Amino acid sequence: MEGLTFYALAYLAAAVFAVILSRRLGLGSVVGYIAAGVIVGPILHVSGAGSEYLEQFSEFGIVMMLFLIGMEIDPQMVWRLRGKLIGLGGLQVIVTLSAVSIIGTLLGFSWQQSALFGCVVALSSTAIVLQTLEEKGLLESDGGRASFAVLLFQDLAVIPMLACIPMLSSVTNVANSAHGEAFFSALPGWASALLTLGAVVFVVAAGHYLSRPVFRAIAQLGLREVFTAAALLVVVAIAALMSAVGLSPALGAFLAGVVLANSEFKHELQNDIEPFKGLLLGLFFMTIGAKIDLTILLQHWAIVLVATLAMILVKVGVLVPLAWLFRLRATAAWLFALGLAQAGEFGFVLLSLGRERNIFSEEMVSISILVITLGMVLTPGLFILFNRIVTLLDSRGATRADDEPEEGTVIVAGLGRFGQIVNRMLLANGHKPVVLDFRADVVDDLRKFGIRSFFGDAGRPDLLDSAGLAKADVIVVAIDDPDRAVEIVTYARRTNPNIKIVARAYDRLHYYRLSDAGADHIVRELFGSSLEAAVLTLRSLGMHPYEVEKRRNVFIEQDLAGLKRMAPLFDGVTPVSDNPDFIAGFNDIGKVIENAMLGNRTAYNDLVRRGWTPPVLDDSHALKAEQSRR
Repeated sequence: MEGLTFYALAYLAAAVFAVILSRRLGLGSVVGYIAAGVIVGPILHVSGAGSEYLEQFSEFGIVMMLFLIGMEIDPQMVWRLRGKLIGLGGLQVIVTLSAVSIIGTLLGFSWQQSALFGCVVALSSTAIVLQTLEEKGLLESDGGRASFAVLLFQDLAVIPMLACIPMLSSVTNVANSAHGEAFFSALPGWASALLTLGAVVFVVAAGHYLSRPVFRAIAQLGLREVFTAAALLVVVAIAALMSAVGLSPALGAFLAGVVLANSEFKHELQNDIEPFKGLLLGLFFMTIGAKIDLTILLQHWAIVLVATLAMILVKVGVLVPLAWLFRLRATAAWLFALGLAQAGEFGFVLLSLGRERNIFSEEMVSISILVITLGMVLTPGLFILFNRIVTLLDSRGATRADDEPEEGTVIVAGLGRFGQIVNRMLLANGHKPVVLDFRADVVDDLRKFGIRSFFGDAGRPDLLDSAGLAKADVIVVAIDDPDRAVEIVTYARRTNPNIKIVARAYDRLHYYRLSDAGADHIVRELFGSSLEAAVLTLRSLGMHPYEVEKRRNVFIEQDLAGLKRMAPLFDGVTPVSDNPDFIAGFNDIGKVIENAMLGNRTAYNDLVRRGWTPPVLDDSHALKAEQSRR
């Protein structure tokens, strides 16, 4: 079977299968797309006459990605991170690029190849690192913020790197092969330079003055599909213009994104382009994977492994001293260094352009792609290594804060959006809690206001002990990491059986886990605000405020009763969707509350007077639940 339908079936099926499997394994979608390309290319040998055209089409994914990156540039955010962004990010890119270039030259590569290798290694995987930091609740830590600043600088550094590749290729006497440079080859140098500068000025001016009236006119017509077409037209037109004058289409797209960053149509443009960017970017990574030569992998597996380990060691060797130079503490420094130790997605772009310009041979590109991919695959292992290092430092006392917390009667673990309100309420009523937070800037700011606050991970037993956990009356667990919160509650209950524990729950299932761990009072983080929104909605629909307040109280009472009723049915092992008793109990509670809310006056009044009596559990299940709780 041949034709477009067959190729579409093969690529889509491989992408869906490989990406889902890769995400389940914690390797990220980029590795999945590359694996899908390997399946389609080297393994199944699915290729056609239009494969080169498909590859050029997929490069629009890179253009769209840079367009969206440009739209995300927030001047205020950049200004806040200016120290780490320019200082730490700039030094990381320059030092890494220089170190790899020197090593490559000593190994016998040309200086052009070594410099391009340095550019590839200097970048890290924005998608994998940010996703992992967010999943682990580390994005707001000192190491997480430093990583974000450096990743942002790396994304910006891609622009001059792309611009420098033609200069590298011109030194190697390679014929210009990209983006319409031949069109202006007959012009004098000054004329070509003026046309190039004019194209950049036109992109900036058109983005600021021309695009807004056009988008406003389309928006007034209410034609959603035309707005999407116009958004795609902006990106494609910029790419064509930049190609015509011999510049990188990605550079023009980035400039246009920056210009439109403050446009009132920013979010609409992002929403329209994002799906196309995701698909085309995935297709780009698949075309990269399709070019991997499995024969080269079998022949040079030792080189691939050694090169990957060398890349990680070089980056860690650069990142750790820089972290110390910028006064990142021990755990933050290791998180920063190990988190950014891999190469990134833009490395594939640079390698692809290097091959087009004949800077790299096909074999060198294949080996380099394997090295980048293996580095991405090893990233979850590097975060596991970070956890081991933190444990080792804890055992040696190396991560203790510079000064130990004073013992207090109230401990607040975590001072994010949730914890700071609790802390303010306590201060307003004459209490002086001990605050623990892993963000050094937050700790420093609190100390300026005279609040006792101390840097450190509240999940560390030694820090809790030094904060006076054994003698404290109350601990408020306000961190937003569900697993870490359960660990803190468990340790606090074991260390001080008489302490009162107030814990923040992510959802109902987290409520049950905290209850099993020994928390006395559990607050679901969005329950109060969501209930307040529901109350305002009922009032807006015309219901009398007194009636709304009664129903609100009934709902709260019965929801809490339902939580207590359901707690014995949750064993922490069996998924709730596979627990028939849990499902039956949940539906029973929902029906009781629904009947009360929807006008069953007899049931409603009876409910207000006596409350809901939970149905008696089956004896065998009650015994099983009690055993599981023990």
